[in-house]
Amino acid sequence: MALKIGYKASAEQFGPRELLDFSVRAERDGLDIVSVSDHFQPWRHHGGHAPNAFAWLGAMTQATSRVTLGTSVLTPTLRYHPSIVAQAFATLALLAPGRVYLGVGTGEAMNETPATGAEFPGRKERRLRMAEAIELMRRLWTEERVDFEGEYYRTSKATIYDRPDEPVPVYVAASGPLAAKLAGRVGDGFVCTSGKDPQLYVDLLDKVREGAEQAGRDPGSIRRLIEIKVAYDRDLDFARESCSWWAALALTPEQKEGVEDPLEMERLADENVDRAPTRFIVSNDPEEVVEKIGAYVELGFDELLLHAPGPDQDRFLDQFGADVLPLLRARYG
Repeated sequence: MALKIGYKASAEQFGPRELLDFSVRAERDGLDIVSVSDHFQPWRHHGGHAPNAFAWLGAMTQATSRVTLGTSVLTPTLRYHPSIVAQAFATLALLAPGRVYLGVGTGEAMNETPATGAEFPGRKERRLRMAEAIELMRRLWTEERVDFEGEYYRTSKATIYDRPDEPVPVYVAASGPLAAKLAGRVGDGFVCTSGKDPQLYVDLLDKVREGAEQAGRDPGSIRRLIEIKVAYDRDLDFARESCSWWAALALTPEQKEGVEDPLEMERLADENVDRAPTRFIVSNDPEEVVEKIGAYVELGFDELLLHAPGPDQDRFLDQFGADVLPLLRARYG
């Protein structure tokens, strides 16, 4: 599969209008994908944002003409009923034919519990909910009058009246082996994020392959998308400091899991701000950045979503586009 390089639209950090401007620019600069995060509440209370992903993607379908549009990632199981997600993405797919995918994950307490008041389920239930939600959404995209009786979701004579001829591709996010096997069994694509133990990616891709083979699917048909967290700047100190806003990403799963309040998440992040750069490729050397990104390409990832941490996204797009992107394209096509 051809390598695609995209832009992560960080809805936690930017408001809808400026995020739209950055993303339109990413298309103009020749990037292939724009994927937006879906948060009800951001990682930080002070200076954070959380525009609605459905509404924002609707604007993007009309503001762009070429890039693939999607979510990285949305949770179609708790604050959203999967029927509503299926309806929304069917509409988006008609507004931008052939350019929309749905990236899904099992969710975070800070987005789901405050919006619904419901208790945040454990990992197993969240994974089972996601599998059931994918099944239901695909039926709604391909059938009329859907009667669905699942463990978690039900529909009665449900029809999506405006839908594309082909179902919306579903990318499944995973950070553990069971979710990765699910991606292989049912996903059109697999999603994960960079900056963790290198062996983790080998293990996850093995599980994706295993899940696909067990389901009688061709593992090579599954797109492999990774969010590349990269702080590139010609000023190395600027690059390193730009990571600070995203210190929450460097927290351990045990520190983050179950945190529902952005104020508490912000406090934990600020206590660990020195660890913020550990999740990012931090460099002022274009060749070094290409080498480190290339390690993921060599593993088999064929869609790279660039997540730049700094507040000045134009500065990143200017410098990365001039210094790094041509080298990356030249090496990997």
